[in-house]
Amino acid sequence: MADETIYHLAREADWRRAQAGAPYLGAADCRRDGFIHFSTAGQLAASAARHRPGARDLVLVAVDAARLGPALRWEPGRGGALFPHLYAPLPMAAVVATVPLPLGPDGRHLFPADIPSDPERE
Repeated sequence: MADETIYHLAREADWRRAQAGAPYLGAADCRRDGFIHFSTAGQLAASAARHRPGARDLVLVAVDAARLGPALRWEPGRGGALFPHLYAPLPMAAVVATVPLPLGPDGRHLFPADIPSDPERE
């Protein structure tokens, strides 16, 4: 699993601070849980619908999982599916792309065409 791209939903303000040099530790829920929450492409839309519904200030951060080393763990989440969790600050060298994540007219996030956007997928 470590050879794939994984995704994180970052708040714009938090991401700007990280780009300015601050360590990126995730959103408040990540800091509370002790790890940065990530999703695979197939889990992403459902995660956004469940944990960030209607959020207008998101940036989709694509990360090369292989660059995260042993701090990345695949752990069971809802329904027993394995989710990637990073137990360290996110190294900027692992980030392969970032894109704004706007809302569509139906209030759901609009993902890039190469990422599944069916919120029922996990």
